[in-house]
Amino acid sequence: MKDGFISVACGAPKLRLADCAYNAEQSFQMMRSAEKAGARVLVLPELGLTGYTCGDLFHQDALLREAEEALNTVLAATRNLEVVTALGMPLRVHNELYNCAVIIQKGKILGVVPKTHLPNYGEFYEKRWFAPAPPEPESLPLLGREFVTFGAGQVFRCENVPGLVLGFEICEDLWSPDSPSLQMAKDGAVIIGNLSASNDVVGKDAYRRQLVTMQSAKLLCGYVYASAGAGESSADLVFGAHQLIAENGTLLAERRFEGGLLVSEIDIQRLACERRRTQALGAGSGNGGCEETFTLTEGITKLTRHVSPMPFVPEGKEDRDERCREILLLASLGLKRRLEHTGARTAVVGLSGGLDSTLAVLITGLAMKLLDRPLTDIIAVTMPCFGTTDRTRNNAVVLAERMGATLRTVDIAQSVRSHFRDIGHDPEDHSVTYENAQARERTQVLMDIANASGGLVIGTGDLSELALGWCTYNGDHMSMYGVNASIPKTLVRHLVGYLSRDGEEPELHDVLEDILDTPVSPELLPAVQGEISQRTEDLVGPYELHDFFLYHIIRWGFAPGKVFRLAQQALGRKYSREVILKWLKSFYRRFFSQQFKRDCVPDGPKIGTVSLSPRGDWRMPSDAQAALWLAEVESLS
Repeated sequence: MKDGFISVACGAPKLRLADCAYNAEQSFQMMRSAEKAGARVLVLPELGLTGYTCGDLFHQDALLREAEEALNTVLAATRNLEVVTALGMPLRVHNELYNCAVIIQKGKILGVVPKTHLPNYGEFYEKRWFAPAPPEPESLPLLGREFVTFGAGQVFRCENVPGLVLGFEICEDLWSPDSPSLQMAKDGAVIIGNLSASNDVVGKDAYRRQLVTMQSAKLLCGYVYASAGAGESSADLVFGAHQLIAENGTLLAERRFEGGLLVSEIDIQRLACERRRTQALGAGSGNGGCEETFTLTEGITKLTRHVSPMPFVPEGKEDRDERCREILLLASLGLKRRLEHTGARTAVVGLSGGLDSTLAVLITGLAMKLLDRPLTDIIAVTMPCFGTTDRTRNNAVVLAERMGATLRTVDIAQSVRSHFRDIGHDPEDHSVTYENAQARERTQVLMDIANASGGLVIGTGDLSELALGWCTYNGDHMSMYGVNASIPKTLVRHLVGYLSRDGEEPELHDVLEDILDTPVSPELLPAVQGEISQRTEDLVGPYELHDFFLYHIIRWGFAPGKVFRLAQQALGRKYSREVILKWLKSFYRRFFSQQFKRDCVPDGPKIGTVSLSPRGDWRMPSDAQAALWLAEVESLS
């Protein structure tokens, strides 16, 4: 449970229709398996103690009495199990029969949740046997025990795990417009369990999957769905034991036609962060005191869920290509609108032969096509200086020429040397002044060319550079519109790669591939034997790590310890513990110290869930202290 991870499971035990003793044994064996697997919450199928397809046998007193005895068997057999389990059974209350979820832990009943919405169409006839949940919960002496809360909408709060609140609904409750889980989520439930007996027909699994994932997204919750399988009657239906675990719109785990136990972890800290950020659920209206409590032994939850090593980049090619298409469209539409609004006659791009400027000029080309304007309206400016290599200069020239942009070359070496003389700087002193003078001279050239041509300077800096402050204040930090401003470095590479391989201009393939193979560098220090001497990732660290940190720190607000744990899970085979800690500390130090640059960045389109624009997603005082975060990183060493 450390870091907010709660291990959950859904199970589909084998059953025999109307054989409650057998079903009880299968149920408590599955509970033991879940406990052994470390699960803290287990959801079993609807009416699992009897079977869902018993039909008019539900009117038989013998079956109902045997189901109650079976529950007692389960309670006695699991009195030492901590796992909170939702078990399905029919239950008689006030001369009515209800389709119920009995919530149990350590041999005790925490509460009984009756089904609210009873399907009575197609193959379903539940109103023939069952009554819907009464409008208000009540406390009743059930099953020969002390008073137990009976009613829909109740929540179950863990006393010693902050934020862990459970809610349960049954099958059709999810499919109905006014699902009970909505109010449960408003009352704090972050994990919703669903006991189901949903039969399978062609295409229904996809619809069911969408329902579960979208409910988890709408309610900002974890959703654990367990449907009936082997043992249900196949006279007219087939039950596929569909098991689904979702979190905030993401499917974490799924199994179908197999039965058994499906385990994953719900991150309740992540859900809490999103609920605080969006305030979408508001404050609960209260549940009439319908809240039960339980406790769990605290410990470290083993992570089995996948943690993406590059959270900004989809892992499947089809999804990745679709993401690239959408990002390129969004960025080019943003620039198109800015060019229209300003009436700019040209778009001026400083083209270095590196990845960022390549992406910027390609997006500019797409915007010009949307405007039905010639690509000669793009002025691509190469500005060689002390660190420029033949490789990057040639790639910049070839790219501009093959695109059909207007190419201009302005050698800034003499201007920079003159500037050094003006300010009394020794050209042999390769300090930050040496580097930044070049960056600022390039920006001056671009701005003045834009003035002369009635154009806009298109910024090339990306999101990762803004996070790290890896840009020269009032140098490459500045432009008139930053098309890459919310695109992280790991994604920049994939976007250029996509345009190289799948773009509509095959003549760009070779030059784009060579740009992709070129080491990332600002080229502000003299080349060594014609080769790049200044490699960015040697200085600031691997962008793969920094983008990982950026996503989890900014998008989810995770503390350093949790970010470190996730990084080890996702990237621990590639980077050692010491390397991850080194660059995590560097990230926090740079991120806090460089906020002043982000406070005055140019306009640029937001294209993802993480943006550092001071006018939108990220507002932070530039004199905030990093000591709290750095101290936690140090404690991890």
